[in-house]
Amino acid sequence: MRRPYLVLLALAVAGAAPDAPQATLRLQVLLDRAHFSPGEIDGEDGTNTRRALAAFQRERGLRSGASPDTATWEALGAGGAPPLLSYVLTTEDVSGPFEAIPDDMMEKAQLPALTYTSALEAIAERFHASPRLLERLNPGVAWGRVGETVVVPNVGGSAVPKAETVVVDAEDLAVWTLDRDGKALTRYPASLGSEHDPLPLGQFEVKGISRNPAFSYNPDLFWDADPSHAKAKLPPGPNSPVGVVWIDLSLEHHGIHGTPEPAAIGKTQSHGCIRLTNWDAAELAGLVRVGTPVELRATRW
Repeated sequence: MRRPYLVLLALAVAGAAPDAPQATLRLQVLLDRAHFSPGEIDGEDGTNTRRALAAFQRERGLRSGASPDTATWEALGAGGAPPLLSYVLTTEDVSGPFEAIPDDMMEKAQLPALTYTSALEAIAERFHASPRLLERLNPGVAWGRVGETVVVPNVGGSAVPKAETVVVDAEDLAVWTLDRDGKALTRYPASLGSEHDPLPLGQFEVKGISRNPAFSYNPDLFWDADPSHAKAKLPPGPNSPVGVVWIDLSLEHHGIHGTPEPAAIGKTQSHGCIRLTNWDAAELAGLVRVGTPVELRATRW
């Protein structure tokens, strides 16, 4: 019953060949560790992974290609830490509280917190993975049981210097942090504005950083809001509409923030703000400060 788990773990430790079925999963983990985020690690060859790979190759002066060549694998550190690791579930992982989250904004406002819905969701977010991927890697696991050993993506990577500038690239659907010489430090896939709420272009700056924020819902700012809705304050939590971080910009009603739907990042549009996965938003919040310049532009290049 646990054969897929054991095979994948063995491949992770040994280092799967670039053409192995697990190559996409391995690539996503290594891009995450290099801080060129593929978004949610799901083992599938999607647009976020392709864009992250192309950006990494371009920034490192490597030959571009839909699949990594030997030089790209080496630059990603494929010979270093394995892409998967074993992890033992702790009391903290499984104790919650967990609660189903309603879709309706007014119902959300009545909850004490917008928590994770399950231990599986919480652990998946901790390791930047889709719940479905963790279930495929760990058939038969009881996610609510302390002491269960599971296989998870080996995310983390090295520390990143503070950003001198943040660039939001509308064409690339990404948020970049740059050093003082304009060299990329990190890249995160993003959901940006829509035809109803286009992303404003221009020079702005970080006004403030709020972790685990409450969300002031104003239906007047949402073109698709339920007309019966009123203004409301939604409680904080990872399933808040703004996720675990709000980075306020010097542009009224606009910020960079997390999301309760990491699988949709880079694939759907926003209501004018800049959405990242919760883990990417949290990392970005640690790299900026009040006053950090933020440029919203059509393209970084």
